[in-house]
Amino acid sequence: MQDTEDRRVVAVADLREYFRDSLHAALGHQQVRVEAQTEQYVVNLLTLFSRAEAVHEAAPRGTAHRPLALLLADALEAATPEERCRILQRMGDLSLFFAGFFARSFARKLIDVDYHIAMGGRAYSALADAFDRGPRRALGGVFAELAQKFQPLVDALGEVSDAGYRYSDQDLLRLYEIWLKTGSTRAHGLLRQLGVTPAAASSLQTAH
Repeated sequence: MQDTEDRRVVAVADLREYFRDSLHAALGHQQVRVEAQTEQYVVNLLTLFSRAEAVHEAAPRGTAHRPLALLLADALEAATPEERCRILQRMGDLSLFFAGFFARSFARKLIDVDYHIAMGGRAYSALADAFDRGPRRALGGVFAELAQKFQPLVDALGEVSDAGYRYSDQDLLRLYEIWLKTGSTRAHGLLRQLGVTPAAASSLQTAH
């Protein structure tokens, strides 16, 4: 597969440090500004989800993780506010991780990256409302920024994920789909690099 052939193996001594440096660089390149606490939250999320068991927690047989729709139902039926917040946080975290790291792999699937962005943004927004006062107000600010800047953060994570990947003409259609569905500035820029001027129409226009 091209995705495998076009990647370089990167030796990493400290995974948390790697994610911190890579995310910081990607945020700068994507011109996304977030508070230090929010950036640290995302670094911790990436470090946690680098372990497969953290992603597969409580997943039904045959699935990589518990589907977002079921997590939303779990949150709505939660017995306590604390349990509801815990489920919403996992829902937001999984959505951000998968939208950022696996956008290309959603091609030709029923549930695409825009679904993950919508679900994750909703989960973080609900958490921000839940923590808008009291001793956890600072965490509420983190969730509010995650909700507000979900799509730009997805773009930044996509850059981290694609370290060593070389985009080619074979990626044009998928990049165009991502741009149409999410408005991703990163997908727009990659299309321009490949010689395509994105337009909200049924065909691609080749740049001259």
